[in-house]
Amino acid sequence: MSHPSNRKQDNHKIDWHLPTVSSSASAHHMSRELFVLTYGALVAQLCKDYETDDEVNKSLDKMGYNIGIRLVEDFLAHSGIKKCRSYNETADIIAKVAFKMYLGITPSVTCSSQSRNEFSLILEKNPLVDFVEELPAGRSSLCFCNLLCGVIRGALEMIHLPADVRFIQDRLKGDDVTEIGILFLRKIEDKKPKRNK
Repeated sequence: MSHPSNRKQDNHKIDWHLPTVSSSASAHHMSRELFVLTYGALVAQLCKDYETDDEVNKSLDKMGYNIGIRLVEDFLAHSGIKKCRSYNETADIIAKVAFKMYLGITPSVTCSSQSRNEFSLILEKNPLVDFVEELPAGRSSLCFCNLLCGVIRGALEMIHLPADVRFIQDRLKGDDVTEIGILFLRKIEDKKPKRNK
């Protein structure tokens, strides 16, 4: 079916990707809320499916990893980030751009090693636990938000920055803050200038 050629094309484009940095983020806000609501149901189902917390934690990490390896493309396309020059810059981008884009929060970043390859993301607020008061009974070693670790690990691996990502502290377990640790596993080597022969 053809449209009349004199009909004006509608230039208003709706972006259904979650998320983009824009002033009109109502669709993204709705998607974020839907994700938060369904995430609790996902964890509850995994707790029914698996007997041990370790199995649930591994499953959440694997799901997150699979999301991360696909999400990095969307992130790079919408953020305009080109290339980070250091692990410190990478950690800042994760906290100040990625977390802001996808969860609407900005964790603080601290470097926890002299070798400058280990960082902590401190989450004052964690939207994934907005509707959760405590861990399910008998699930004290459950890492409720382990999906986040998998997402970060998967995304970093896709840009050739393998990392160990894990929860260090968790408010759901009585800690004062929620802290995600990122240990970059590959040393950044300074590029030496080529000699003219």
